[in-house]
Amino acid sequence: MTGDWEAANGRFLAASLEWLRERLRHPGEEVPVEAVESAEAIDPPPALTVLAARLGLSRFERDTLLLCAAVELDPSVAGLCAEVHGNPHMAYPTFGLALRVLPDPAWEAVSPQGGLRYWQLIEGVSGQGVVSAPLRATERAVNYLKGLNSLDDRLTPLVTPLAPAELSASQRRVAEEVASQWALAGPVQLTGADEAAKRQVTAYAAEISGLAAYRLQASALPAQPAELGQLARIWQRESALLPLALYLEGDGTDAGRFLDRIGGPAVLAVREGGPGLRSFEVSPPTPAERALAWGEVLGTDQAAIDALSAQFALDLPGIAAVAAVAGADPEKVWQECRIRTRPRVDGLAQRLEPAAGWDDLVLPEQARWLLGEIADQVGQRTTVHETWGFGGRNLGLSVLFTGPSGTGKTMAAEVLADRLALDLYRIDLSTVVSKYIGETEKHLRKLFDAAEGAILFFDEAESLFGKRGEVRDAHDRYATIEVDYLLQRMEAHRGLAILATNMRSTLDTAFLRRLRFVVEFPFPGPAERKIMWQKAFPARAPCEGLDFDRLAQLQTSGAMIRNIALNAAFLAAAAGSSIVQDTVLAAARTEFRKLELPVPERDFRR
Repeated sequence: MTGDWEAANGRFLAASLEWLRERLRHPGEEVPVEAVESAEAIDPPPALTVLAARLGLSRFERDTLLLCAAVELDPSVAGLCAEVHGNPHMAYPTFGLALRVLPDPAWEAVSPQGGLRYWQLIEGVSGQGVVSAPLRATERAVNYLKGLNSLDDRLTPLVTPLAPAELSASQRRVAEEVASQWALAGPVQLTGADEAAKRQVTAYAAEISGLAAYRLQASALPAQPAELGQLARIWQRESALLPLALYLEGDGTDAGRFLDRIGGPAVLAVREGGPGLRSFEVSPPTPAERALAWGEVLGTDQAAIDALSAQFALDLPGIAAVAAVAGADPEKVWQECRIRTRPRVDGLAQRLEPAAGWDDLVLPEQARWLLGEIADQVGQRTTVHETWGFGGRNLGLSVLFTGPSGTGKTMAAEVLADRLALDLYRIDLSTVVSKYIGETEKHLRKLFDAAEGAILFFDEAESLFGKRGEVRDAHDRYATIEVDYLLQRMEAHRGLAILATNMRSTLDTAFLRRLRFVVEFPFPGPAERKIMWQKAFPARAPCEGLDFDRLAQLQTSGAMIRNIALNAAFLAAAAGSSIVQDTVLAAARTEFRKLELPVPERDFRR
């Protein structure tokens, strides 16, 4: 409020208090109101007039509130109340006193549904009797009459304000539709995985509606109906006085009941919409909108702009924050985007730091070619999906790595992550799958929502992707639902999702058709094993007389070779010698026994 309005509001209060004192001095007599009416003729109107209009108070209720507040504003009023009561110990207002001295008395004002009690503007009605109980105006009401309009203290610990942020054009359109719906029918649902975007859309809708937006988590709502009703009533009052818009985060019965009670400008923010409320889906800025924002940062570097806009689903404030830290250097910008979008997956996934490069892969030519194709498709998403119009539901790139244990599936995922400069997360599907119906989908939803844009490597895929036979019971039916849900999320994932399995034969061919690539990782032959042995020992390692042709005859996988080489190095270091053939063979013998594999001695003799 401006200083001029504050002064005018003060003059109105002074005139109103003088009028009230005269009513108390001369009960039942008419007191001129011209001074009050003259002081009330300001723009905007005085606080008492606004409060009465917004909360629907009658003239008698308005004057009763003034009477209760007057004791706080003018100490002499308490003595005048005692005189009217005829009892020096009753220096306070009551409903009985108001009915006696104020014009247009109405018994309806005494009821719990009357505006004063319903909106909790007064306190004090107790077991003494409604009419004779001492009354006082609440601190919130007194402050409002004085021109101090701040949120009720009972709401402050539960809510946080939402600050408007820059939105993309598509997000602004959603916000404008939300504001229009508020004006027509009240609360709406905002759906989607991007919580920040939903909050920003709500804040913008509130701003263009002239409202202050606050966030309340549904988990903070009281469970008891009486307490929930009281909180709803306080929110309705505050929404009228400030006014407010609510962003209610989460769903559930209490959330629905609360929205039913408060009505008005409110948003229910959920992952997936349900019946009852008009729904609007909120998404991050489109790749085209992100490209425009990145263009302001990177200028004419179109390749970097396309790659960043396709890979990282940042909002416009996020892009501005990255630019503030990394400037216009594409490499620094890319790394900062990786850090800012790094997911928090709460134990559902493990981030792997790539320890291998393209030259470390020892695979058949077909497998290497397919891996190159996968990397190229990740890099060309903007051209194909956006420029050429192939976008749609299937924005993700889903692939299957299949082959015996230790043949390089995890290493290949690391190589792709290194080549694409993306984060890699390993998920053991056996830990995600739950015996409880619906829990598996909940875990997968949380994972995909958090890891948008990262490379997801699902190990032990056979734990979920078994062959579908005849559906015999509810467990079989829900297992199929879980698989379909995973494939659906992989297809919509804006990134690379890799399934890995040691047992391709257990997978249903109907599922395989929904994957873009299948890469075979065969058990290595002697030629591949020789190359692996040569790569297993760093150039600085003190090797002497190693017979790689002889070592290649051992039936070992790539993972076994890496373990054997490392153990041989420790054996040599402990003995204070170089890494020699006998040391490597001793380490190999230990590895075979660890895996309970046969150890034909002729293969381990020099």
